[in-house]
Amino acid sequence: MAPQRFHEQFDQVQRSMPDVPLAMGPDDSAEFIYEKGVVLARDGEEARVVEDTVRAHFTATPELDQDHVRRAGPQTNRSGITRIQVADPGQGDRRGDHAVANALRSLRGAEGRAGRRMISRNHVVSIAVNACPGDEPVPATEPPNPAPAQAPYDPDTAVGVLVIDTGLMRDYRSYPPLAHTDGDLQIKECDDDGILQQYVGHGTFIAGLVAAVAPNTTITSRNTLNDAGAILESEFGERLFEAVDAGGWPDIISLSAGTANGRTDGLLGLDAFLRELRDQGTLLIAAAGNNSSTTPFWPAAYAALPGYEDAVLSVGALRGDGEFGACFTNHGPWVKVYAPGERLTSSLTGFGAPVPYVYQHSTYDACRYGFTYACTCQSPRHTGVLSERETVTGKPDQVMFEGLAHWSGTSFATPVVAGLVAAHMTAHQQTDPRAARRQLLADNAEFAEVRGAHVAALRPPTWRAVPVAAPAPSA
Repeated sequence: MAPQRFHEQFDQVQRSMPDVPLAMGPDDSAEFIYEKGVVLARDGEEARVVEDTVRAHFTATPELDQDHVRRAGPQTNRSGITRIQVADPGQGDRRGDHAVANALRSLRGAEGRAGRRMISRNHVVSIAVNACPGDEPVPATEPPNPAPAQAPYDPDTAVGVLVIDTGLMRDYRSYPPLAHTDGDLQIKECDDDGILQQYVGHGTFIAGLVAAVAPNTTITSRNTLNDAGAILESEFGERLFEAVDAGGWPDIISLSAGTANGRTDGLLGLDAFLRELRDQGTLLIAAAGNNSSTTPFWPAAYAALPGYEDAVLSVGALRGDGEFGACFTNHGPWVKVYAPGERLTSSLTGFGAPVPYVYQHSTYDACRYGFTYACTCQSPRHTGVLSERETVTGKPDQVMFEGLAHWSGTSFATPVVAGLVAAHMTAHQQTDPRAARRQLLADNAEFAEVRGAHVAALRPPTWRAVPVAAPAPSA
C-alpha cells in the first residue's frame, strides 16, 4: 500500500504504545510493524537455544553487542512465548532494527535442523483497518446494508459468536439488532475534547453486521484490541486465550485483525492458541487485510496451512457492486472466500446525541492501488489531521455521527461471512460450524473476479449492491 498512509498509521500505533519502541519491517517497507530490540522464542529449551545462539553470533560480530542479549519480561504464559532482548530498544529509528535482523539470521541453520521456526520478530497485530486502512467511517442516513434479516431469536438454538475487537460503545443497545449482544465496552470513546477517537465503534460496527445477517446469534464482543486496535504479538496469544476462557469456546470467532510477517508459516506468538483452536470445534473467521497484496496476513492465512483448513476461514472484500474485488483487499490462494466489504452500513455510535469525529487521513487524488472506479481511496473527499501536518494545507474535516455509518474493509466482510455461517447453522439445524462452513461453500454457486481470478463469493440476501462509476480494471 502507499507508504504515506502506512507512515501515518505507524505514528498512530506508536502513540497507542508510547513505552514500546517500534520499527517498520522489513527495512522501512509498508509490510508490518514490530518491537525494536526484541525477538520471540518458545518457552523452555528453545528459548535457551535461541538466547545462546544469538549471543554467540553477536560475540563473533564486532558491530553487535552481546551484552544486550538476555530474557525480557515474564517467562511463563499460556501462549508459551519468551521475549528475548537482543539490543537497546532506544537505538536507531523507525526504519528497521539491524540487531533484530541479525538475531533472526543467526538461527537459520538451527531452525533447519529443528524442522520448525524457532525465532521471530515481535510483530504488532492490529485491526485490519489500522496499519492497512481501507478508509475511515462516514455518517450514513440510508438504512443498514446488509439490512437486518427477519428471523426470530431463540436463546436455546442461537449460534454463539465471539467478536474479538475494540469492544462496544456504551449505548450500543439503542441499535435494535444488538439486543442479544453482550461483552466489554470500549474503554474510552472520546478524547479530552469530546472527539471520537480513531476506530472507536469498530467493534460495534462489526457486531451490528453479524446481527443483521444472522439474527439468531448470541454475540459476545471483547475489547482485546481496545487501544487503537493494536497489540504486540507476544501479548495477543494470551489475550485470545483470556477471551475464550471468559465464556468458553464459541461456535464462531470473528476476528478482523492481523499482520503480515514476511513468512508463510504463521505467527510464533499465536502458535499455541491456533493449535488449541484446531482441537476445538470453533471456527475462526478472519480478515485477509487491506494492503492490496498477495503477502499472507495472519492469522487469516492459516486457512491455507496444512491442518488448519477446517478451523480457519480467510475473508477478502468485494467492492460495492459485489462483482469484483475491492481495490484494497488482500488476495491470493490463501484467501478462501470474498464478501461485500465496501461502504457497508452498520451501527457506529448510539442513536442519541450526535458525536463529532475528526478525520485522520486525507483521501487521494487517485486510487492508491491503481484502480479506476470510484473507490474509497478517493471518495468521499476529506482532509485528515495526520496528513495535514506534512502534505495538506487547511483545517482537517469534521463530521458528526449519530447511529449509522458507512465503512469499508476486509474488517467488515469478515463479520458478514461469520453471519452467513451462523445463519446456515440455524437454517439447517446444525451444531457444527465447521461442517456448516463446508456445506455453505460447497453449495455456493456465486463467484466474483479478483485480479483476474474467479473466486468464491458470498453475498447476504439482504445486502444491496452499490453501482460503481467505472468498469473494473484489468490489473
